[in-house]
Amino acid sequence: MTDDLIGIQAPERRITDPEEAIAALERAVPGLVEHRRPAPASVDWRLLEDGLGTPLPADYRRLAEWYPTFALGDFLLVGLPEPGEEGGLLRGVREDLEGVIQEWWEADMSIGLRPHPAPGGLLPWAESNEGDKLLWRTTGDDPQHWTVTVASRNGGWWYYEGGAVQFLAEYCAGTLEPWALPPVTAEVTPC
Repeated sequence: MTDDLIGIQAPERRITDPEEAIAALERAVPGLVEHRRPAPASVDWRLLEDGLGTPLPADYRRLAEWYPTFALGDFLLVGLPEPGEEGGLLRGVREDLEGVIQEWWEADMSIGLRPHPAPGGLLPWAESNEGDKLLWRTTGDDPQHWTVTVASRNGGWWYYEGGAVQFLAEYCAGTLEPWALPPVTAEVTPC
């Protein structure tokens, strides 16, 4: 890696159970529960995953089944697929991969990170209103072990060795060092 790598953070314990990860996020962001669906939504995961060429992590899938897209602290947008709108999310991810992420990679190829579908490539799952990106580093065959990559609008990169939902819970609870991100309030806005 290069000087752009800020560092690596690991949770005290990686949460592998999607329901436990969602419960941690609901504790960190109590207002989120108001937006929970009465029953899990039926998302066409096959369409999304076939279109991306990879399965997605179980915690993200479960979050999308229980919640619509939402913003945290009017800062971080967590884009989730809606039943019947999966194609729109897929197009958005592809645009990110072809646009901003590709530009970042081309601007500094020494970073060593490439966009998905390159082996271990970056796959976006959330973004800030200031241009920061949260991505999975798709290393390995099991998406349950992917790490979160935070790409700061200022050029710094860092890794979180836990799942996406656990990252959100710890970020909102203030139990991880946000490094190049500002602290976020635990307020939720449905989008």
